Amino acid sequence: MSIAIAEEKGWEPKIIVFACNWCTYAAADLAGLNHLEYPAQVRIIRTPCSGRMDPMLVLRAFNRGADGVLLSG
Repeated sequence: MSIAIAEEKGWEPKIIVFACNWCTYAAADLAGLNHLEYPAQVRIIRTPCSGRMDPMLVLRAFNRGADGVLLSG
């Protein structure tokens, strides 16, 4: 199902972002300081380091209803 069709039906994907504290989270924080908006369905979770990310956290996110997971570092 494409995003355009999904939005017409009222479905919006839930996205979980695991952001590295030293790399990506700083950019997300700066976006917030500049009042940039992103969809409410995107949840950003700060992780200590993307290199130490436990793969079980990704599986747990899907198990708890996430439609997509982004691991960014």
